[in-house]
Amino acid sequence: MDYDLILKNGWVIDGTGGPAYRAEVAILNGMIFDVGFLGDLTARKVVDATGLYIAPGFIDAHVHGDLMLLADPVHLPALRQGVTTYIIGQDGCSFAPGSKSTIDYMRRYTAGFNGNPSNIEYDWDSVEGYLARFDRQVALNIAYLIPNGNVRIEVMGHDPRPASDDELKAMQRLVRQGMDAGAVGLSTGLDYLPSRHADAREIAALCEAIVPDNGVYVTHMRAYGQNARIGMDEVYEIARLSGVAAHISHYNGPADLLLPLLDDGLARGHDLTYDTYPYLAGSTILGMVALPAWVQEGGNEPTLERLAQPAIRDRLKSEWFTAPTQYPLDKMHLAMVAEPSWQWAEGLTVTEAAERAKLTTCDFICEILVASDLAVGVVNFRANDRTEADVRAILRHPSHMAGSDGIFRGGFPHPRGWGAFARYLGYHTRELGDYTWPEAITHLATHAARRYRLTDRGLVRPGYVADLALFDPLTVTDRSTYAAGRTLAEGVKHVIVNGILALEDGEPTGATPGRALRRG
Repeated sequence: MDYDLILKNGWVIDGTGGPAYRAEVAILNGMIFDVGFLGDLTARKVVDATGLYIAPGFIDAHVHGDLMLLADPVHLPALRQGVTTYIIGQDGCSFAPGSKSTIDYMRRYTAGFNGNPSNIEYDWDSVEGYLARFDRQVALNIAYLIPNGNVRIEVMGHDPRPASDDELKAMQRLVRQGMDAGAVGLSTGLDYLPSRHADAREIAALCEAIVPDNGVYVTHMRAYGQNARIGMDEVYEIARLSGVAAHISHYNGPADLLLPLLDDGLARGHDLTYDTYPYLAGSTILGMVALPAWVQEGGNEPTLERLAQPAIRDRLKSEWFTAPTQYPLDKMHLAMVAEPSWQWAEGLTVTEAAERAKLTTCDFICEILVASDLAVGVVNFRANDRTEADVRAILRHPSHMAGSDGIFRGGFPHPRGWGAFARYLGYHTRELGDYTWPEAITHLATHAARRYRLTDRGLVRPGYVADLALFDPLTVTDRSTYAAGRTLAEGVKHVIVNGILALEDGEPTGATPGRALRRG
């Protein structure tokens, strides 16, 4: 028998937690056919894996590739880190389901983190139609979370009130349609609009619609850092009311607070997991972290109208900017600015850019948001939020999995999109010893495959799909920094997606074998 591909002379770390072992891997028709010593069996192509670990392809449990992967189908930031699957639809904000007006809103509102590439036209209104855009058209696989923000806008518009019983039923129907199309769960972004208007009763009702299919509730909580108990108590309540399995996005903060909260939830019998990225700074859109909620009510147009009004700016100066903001503006770097005439500000802190523009901080924020149609992204440090010791403690918990929270927009993006997975491998595993190599692979691949019911991925085992990452344990490392966030990682030599080489000898092959991974 001729195989499609044989990997020879490598060391397999299979994702079970067991040690690396010498073996050859045979691939046929997109599947792992055999793992062992294959003798004289031949293949159409042989890859020499001498000195390399052969691992299951990594799964990014939280990433903003919803449109940017379509705009950049080969997507080297992921391939150069061994990532073969993205979980998208994060933070309650994405692009299905939705009428034209809903998707238009989301494209504008989330442009600072999801991007709004002009070369991506949309002709879908359903989860099914959106997922079809990825099949065999991108290099990576994706799995999709139904965003509650889209569902809420479709049923209630931007009305900030609680949902009625009839509206809950209508939202549940939309969620069921998304699950039937293959979504793996539901997401909320409770700091973003319109998700922040959804209470625990509403979210639990939507979660009831995903429980029959073992869907996962994934949440950007209502509070993090020192206030994480507020967010976690709401997660517990939603899980209690609905019976849903819950996953907390980017669970970063003080480890001595966060880990006992997580363990308390587990002790109560809740099914809980979380993801993190190994950095001290976060990244989001400027409006969300620099302005009060009332300025942003009602959608994009009302927000822009308010920001342009002198009376509103006077109110902000007297009521909002007289006290420190949640994220210090003198440490908040502008990562992405949509308006070309303002892109000189990228890479500067908000206060530095305001000084150069000869504007007050308030006027600068309002002006740059109006000029950019709200599409301004930032890299932000929260005071007393987390230390390197916190990051190291949080990544070792057995409920942890890796998520980059990658944002692929702007001249000075957060380095995590280009470096998080390589940093877990090079810095946290090889240099610091926070993981053994088998432990690293379970956190970067296997845990997410199990969590999202990707039952034929996440292990190097016969009968599993051939999503594989081959990397050099001596050289794998992240190169991206806050000053140069777009620098590609090094040390991942080959990446195989659905049995096809997407990266060979560190270079993209141009192949786009990715699939939309439907539930089940």
